Amino acid sequence: MPSEQQSTGVATDDSDYTEVTVVGADRTGIVAAVTGLLFEHGANIEDIEQTVRDGVFRMTLLADCGFEDGETPVTDREAFRDDLHAAGEDLDVDVTVRFPGERDEGIAVLVTREDHCLRALLDADLDAPVRVVVGNHDDLQSVAEEYGVPFYDIGDDSGTPDEERLLDLLDEYDVDLVLLARYMRILSPDVVFRYAGRIVNVHPSLLPAFPGAQAYRQAVEAGVRVAGVTAHYVTTDLDQGPILTQRAFTVPPNATVEDLKQRGQPLEAEALVAAARAHLAGDTTVRRGAVDVDGDHEYGALAGD
Repeated sequence: MPSEQQSTGVATDDSDYTEVTVVGADRTGIVAAVTGLLFEHGANIEDIEQTVRDGVFRMTLLADCGFEDGETPVTDREAFRDDLHAAGEDLDVDVTVRFPGERDEGIAVLVTREDHCLRALLDADLDAPVRVVVGNHDDLQSVAEEYGVPFYDIGDDSGTPDEERLLDLLDEYDVDLVLLARYMRILSPDVVFRYAGRIVNVHPSLLPAFPGAQAYRQAVEAGVRVAGVTAHYVTTDLDQGPILTQRAFTVPPNATVEDLKQRGQPLEAEALVAAARAHLAGDTTVRRGAVDVDGDHEYGALAGD
């Protein structure tokens, strides 16, 4: 099995390929069993990536099953899916199969207490519906209800989320893209691995500067003259995922943390919406830890001060 490493997922724009994702406790025999089944069904593996973090294994592969361009499929879809699911049960891992044309780009927004990014997303004209809002507190339930979107609080009294419940909700609402709208919790590998290349976070700094908590305070204490925000894909390495969009602003003399928040929060919302649009438009390609953003150049633009 591979050693622990950053998880980024395979390319996000290979819509002609069947995507197979395997997640579960690390053990021997997973790769051989899954790739062997693909060979038996006549599928050709175009790309494969594996990683392990905290004992959780993920493998994502893209396979040419002959479904594109009107070709005669080399395998029966239902038999292919059933065999892979059966293998997953035998191996005690979760196997997800997404065929071309079956990818439903419903959105889930994860929140804590700040509402500016959530409101911006719900107000935006996105190419996919926001189907559910999930919080680790119930502070923003009224905002979701205002927009007619179901809300679920999955946090306990201290805000610790129930990630099994989260995964159930993402499955129930057919979610393909997860947006972290100032969600103040770190997602575990169990979640990140299942949605590799499909989780976008907004962070209040110009990454890679000032990762982690209290980014605006870190910027003030460092005495920076330019600060900003970053929307990026989420990986199992905190605030180190491939960057999608950034927005910058000048820091006035003697600025306080509150001054930076007032300048930065509108840009947080703007950057997250732009990143969501780029992803939904198919203008992003994530491979081996790097991201290319094509199409409208405003996706990656730096805002003025």
